[in-house]
Amino acid sequence: MTVFTRRSFLAAASAPLALTACGNGIGSNGAPRIDGRVDQAFAFMYRTLPETQVLAEKAVGILMMPVVTEVGLGLGGAYGRGALRVDGVTVDYYSTSELSFGLQAGGQQYSHALFFMTQPALLNFRTSPGFTAGANLSYAVSTNAGAISTGTTELLTPVIAVIFGQAGLIAGASLEGTKYNRIIP
Repeated sequence: MTVFTRRSFLAAASAPLALTACGNGIGSNGAPRIDGRVDQAFAFMYRTLPETQVLAEKAVGILMMPVVTEVGLGLGGAYGRGALRVDGVTVDYYSTSELSFGLQAGGQQYSHALFFMTQPALLNFRTSPGFTAGANLSYAVSTNAGAISTGTTELLTPVIAVIFGQAGLIAGASLEGTKYNRIIP
């Protein structure tokens, strides 16, 4: 007679998840898929928010997250993958994740871009083991997706966030507490 303990059940249930984490993405089509989505997100952003082109011209690097999916019912979370581009060339791939708790119910998808306006801000992002967006982000777009402000103050801010393309049932989107990690797609 075999005894099936809680520990053996958890080990058996988590084994497939552990094995899927072993893939490092070499030889997969993940990078071209992400790059294609990033290209589409840039085109959509420039078409719907043409003021972002001013930010892009002044930025030393742009992290584009083309699709971030957020769901919540009391406990919530968000996840997406994107690319960091310097001088229009992809230099790294990143995932974004967020965990939240509070009065929330629903789901949404949105895109966002982080414009790195200074070399030190870009270097800090690229060298940190897990960059977390905080209250120090400057948002260049209003909550109602109005006109983007690209005044002198905004252009001197180290990191500017633009959230766009929202669709879903959760009102608003914030990047505070969002964590970014480098990935190999």
